[in-house]
Amino acid sequence: MAHSVTDKNKTYSKSPQPPFTKGGQGRISLLRRFGFTVAGPTLIFCPNGYFFMGNTPSSFIRLILRAGIVLFFFFTDPASAQQPGKLKVITSLFPLQEFAQAVGGENIQADLLLPPGAEPHTWDPKPSDVAKIAKADVFIYIGPMMEPWAAKVLKAANNPKLQVLEASRGLPLREAREHESDPKHSKRKSDEGHLDPHIWLDFSLDLKIVDSIAAVFSAKDSPHASFYKNRAESYKEKLTAVDQTYQGTLSKCRHRQIIIGGHSAFAYLAKRYNLEQVALYGISPNAEPTPKKLASAIQSAQEHKAKYIFFEILVNPKLAQVLAKEAGVGTLVLQTGHNLTKDQLNKKVSFLDLMRSNLENLSRGLECHGQ
Repeated sequence: MAHSVTDKNKTYSKSPQPPFTKGGQGRISLLRRFGFTVAGPTLIFCPNGYFFMGNTPSSFIRLILRAGIVLFFFFTDPASAQQPGKLKVITSLFPLQEFAQAVGGENIQADLLLPPGAEPHTWDPKPSDVAKIAKADVFIYIGPMMEPWAAKVLKAANNPKLQVLEASRGLPLREAREHESDPKHSKRKSDEGHLDPHIWLDFSLDLKIVDSIAAVFSAKDSPHASFYKNRAESYKEKLTAVDQTYQGTLSKCRHRQIIIGGHSAFAYLAKRYNLEQVALYGISPNAEPTPKKLASAIQSAQEHKAKYIFFEILVNPKLAQVLAKEAGVGTLVLQTGHNLTKDQLNKKVSFLDLMRSNLENLSRGLECHGQ
């Protein structure tokens, strides 16, 4: 049975339940953070509602407005809010995000699961990432050899309207050269765990991925099918131009070996341009090279009179530095393009920018100056 609370000449209805339960205290703390005065006659808070007391109607209105602001920020995330009418696209890797945005333009919102600087081989999705996929229209990933978590996440997302594109499906995949015994990597084995996932470093395969993305967008948003097709063709022209520049530059190099002081990520690139990749270890960046492999890489650098060892930004460069010191050579960056650093993100570096930067360093490291 309710009883009343009297403040001077005003009487207010109050619940018989204790006003300050455990949950109530938490809400009071939240209200105080937003400038509410939760004491005395200003506000009585009960588990089943709020009872405001003030001397003028305007104080009540101000409290209501403040409460609306609290609820707005509590239930919305402006950074990830979907624009009305746009396809919501989630991608697992940075190149896929760029391909999707290039094809979709203003008709889509393409978000990347990876936070800046994260190494995708060792990254695992959080519950918030599952929630993003649960609200998406399209999810694009490479395949189980790159994202072994994808099947479980898609099942947990339980999104019947979701269109899933496995970008590597139907493409000519390479076997991984080595199968290291790294604990984290062995934990991530799948039926396709020994396939090399770094397909985006072969521009001829990127052309097919872009076509697949355009087909998925067209199926999901058929009124704009021609829009997606035209944008895909436009971006494919850019990929082809970069590929041709690679072909022209890397055909005139003094050296044909790319010596990597890291994991074996550049096999597709090497095959495309008739180069040889010599890496310290296989496809997992967590593995440790054997002393025999380290000695072999040093010997290879010396025999071929290499001037540089290449290393990746998102992988600890320590091994590359040790290798370069032992071989008596310098180091240059060669980027896999999986993801961006925070600095690159702030500078709005594109995937094609990364690939052009790679070509500059390959040209320098392999002495591709018509010598």
